[in-house]
Amino acid sequence: MKSATSAKPAPKLMSADDALARILAGVPTLAAVETPLLDALGLVLAEDVAADRDVPPFRNSAMDGYAVRGDDVASAPVELRVVGEVAAGEFPDRDVGPGEAMRIMTGAPMPDGADTVVRVEDSDNASDVVTITAATPKGISIREAGEDLKKGERILDAGTVLRAAEIGLLASVGRAQVLVRKRPRVAVFSTGDEIVDLDAPLERGQIRDSNRYTLASAVRAAGAEPWVRDIVPDSPDALRTALGEGIAADAIVTSGGVSVGDHDHLKPVLAELGKIDFWAIAIRPGRPLAFGELRDGDRRVPIFGLPGNTVSALVTFEMFVRPALLRMQGRANVARPRAKARLVEPVDKIGSLRFFARGIFDPEAGTVRLTGPQGSGILRSMSLANCLIDLPVGPSRIEKGELVDVILTEQPEVTR
Repeated sequence: MKSATSAKPAPKLMSADDALARILAGVPTLAAVETPLLDALGLVLAEDVAADRDVPPFRNSAMDGYAVRGDDVASAPVELRVVGEVAAGEFPDRDVGPGEAMRIMTGAPMPDGADTVVRVEDSDNASDVVTITAATPKGISIREAGEDLKKGERILDAGTVLRAAEIGLLASVGRAQVLVRKRPRVAVFSTGDEIVDLDAPLERGQIRDSNRYTLASAVRAAGAEPWVRDIVPDSPDALRTALGEGIAADAIVTSGGVSVGDHDHLKPVLAELGKIDFWAIAIRPGRPLAFGELRDGDRRVPIFGLPGNTVSALVTFEMFVRPALLRMQGRANVARPRAKARLVEPVDKIGSLRFFARGIFDPEAGTVRLTGPQGSGILRSMSLANCLIDLPVGPSRIEKGELVDVILTEQPEVTR
């Protein structure tokens, strides 16, 4: 039976840039939460962090060798009396005087009086009287106290994306817990009577549901936590129930049901439960797309209704949902890197639509080519791609050799 509130075509398609701007303005930044340091990788710092002490806290040796006075080793060979040894984790029990040396290991504290470390390779490695076989510049191979971090110095700003190096900095100042923006939990649904789960028998007219797996993986790749839900049948009641459960998440992503067919119920049901901002964008693939929000008390839960075709779903996720999830995590930059490349083949397109063709970019040659057939149901075109070729509204044919923009979908957003 035809829904009394079936979606009608929008009078005018929205541009992709306007759509993205409205999405980014419409999603909330999630709250800050205390997180164990090793769970914070990829998240956004929600506080400024200062060093609690100098790092390193004392002068130490940058290599295995002998702690000496630089004046004694300005020329070689020279013999020095070995007056002791200090290993990492120990502390020297005496000074080093003129004509003396102390065996020292990498990371061990420098003894007073010594200002240079001679590499063990530049000596005869003796333990009583050592012969230095190569002249050594004064002050070499010493790490000064505080040369990495000074006590009280601000070392990380709020808004920093935590990579491995930042995790190491936080560890060096003793931060077992860190305040970061929450990782979004994203409910992922597929809709449609024609789709079945992977282990279900296929009846006539049915297809396996790849969208939930594709989109859940894309959610995870965006640093969010996928919450994979059930397939939702083509019925308003089933959709209402599913959205009522999904509101427990921080965002909802659905696929299917956003076009203008009799069984496309997402837009009218969402209009009952929340609000819809737009749903038609001048792009290919993926023109039908819904964006709105549900409310759970004071919480705003963004919802993205993506097309049912697999390529359309993944391209619209890449262009609109991924940036939104990054913004919800507090990211300032949510745009993939881009490059210029020359087409190695002509590309036909609809002039009134912006076309995101799946491409293979060769950075050494500065060229890009299509992955093959570009149908919106050919998921292999995405599997073979390392970029999207961004072809603008206007021309209906882009000729071989023309310079085009490519979106580097295999590279992360710049974090600085």
